[in-house]
Amino acid sequence: MAMDYIQQLFANRIGGAEFGLKEEIYKFEKIKRAKRAAQKENPNTELIDLGVGEPDEQADEAVVARLAEEAGQLENRFYADNGIFEFQQAASAYMKTVFGVDGLDPETEINHVIGSKSALAMLPAAFINPGDITIMPSPCYPILGTHTKYYGGEVVSIPLREENSFLPNLQEIEKESLEKAKLLYLNYPNNPTGAVATKEFFEEVVEFARKHKLIVVHDAAYAALVFDGEQPLSFLSIPGAKEVGIELHSLSKSFNMTGWRIGFIAGNEKLIKAFRTVKDNNDSGQFIAIQKAASYALAHPEITEKTALKYARRHELLANILSECGFTAEKPKGSFFLYTRIPKAVENGQSFSSAEEFSQYLIKEHLISTVPWDDAGPYVRFSVTFQANGVDEEIRVLEEVRSRLRSSTFIF
Repeated sequence: MAMDYIQQLFANRIGGAEFGLKEEIYKFEKIKRAKRAAQKENPNTELIDLGVGEPDEQADEAVVARLAEEAGQLENRFYADNGIFEFQQAASAYMKTVFGVDGLDPETEINHVIGSKSALAMLPAAFINPGDITIMPSPCYPILGTHTKYYGGEVVSIPLREENSFLPNLQEIEKESLEKAKLLYLNYPNNPTGAVATKEFFEEVVEFARKHKLIVVHDAAYAALVFDGEQPLSFLSIPGAKEVGIELHSLSKSFNMTGWRIGFIAGNEKLIKAFRTVKDNNDSGQFIAIQKAASYALAHPEITEKTALKYARRHELLANILSECGFTAEKPKGSFFLYTRIPKAVENGQSFSSAEEFSQYLIKEHLISTVPWDDAGPYVRFSVTFQANGVDEEIRVLEEVRSRLRSSTFIF
């Protein structure tokens, strides 16, 4: 049968005329299929999901109550466009209280976003022309790179290596790439590695951006989720950072508000203005009641501190269990995630040539779900956002993880 005209009209960025004709199974779909198959074969065994990248609890009761109250107010029914000033003021105060970033003008240097994902998707529209380059770490959250390519740009990757504390070595970037580069994407605490940045590294980034005329986009979705005395660190707290970049904050992770889709972008006034211009042509703003409830949340950072204590406790237990089973596993200093190199094989059993193979093994043989990353070596990402109501339930789940993993002898 001749191809219909619709099939010929798809944009090249999503596959062109071949769009939808080939079944490509992506990593997360493979995980979902493996989980379904494992549960079908083992209906009486609990599947323990250590791959979830979302909070396991709902938003704080007081925040939910504020949303309910504001949702009933007649004046909150209108379009928000580029946001309400109350939220921008709350974001500015939050940056000062939690990160020590003083002097962010709520009117010109902050704007609300409908989640950091949508903001990252919009930013290339303001800066990327065909042939321009976005520099991104590998592995990382891909959205900025995806939309860079949509606009005809290119992505240059720099690996995150364990020996460099999962910080990118900026000196590895080739001169030819730097000449065409516009955006440099960073994300700390990091997804998937759980690594945190240092002031010294951010100072290096500021100087590097100045030298090579780069715009720094720091995705700070996990910035307030740090443990064991680690202080929350904002890129914007570094002298000169506001001259070269912007930072994205999300209430999804730090305030258990994933589905609410609310966050903010802060930093350089010219960059914020450019983002506003693009955003104004993409959406009509988040529901005002959500912005007002989020303003309340930002004024109560103790909500995040309580959540961080829970994650720290779970990370401690998980790191100990993995270490007992032979993994090189250290408790991270921030985020949900514990990232560790996979074993080479199981004694008298399967060998693994990739993290994806090992992740599939854990699901099929132990009903433990993780997320594989093969971008810069074979690693798997464990998450401590598994479902557990209270400390006793946390311990029960993790003791079950210990029991299942110890039934295999891993070779490293």
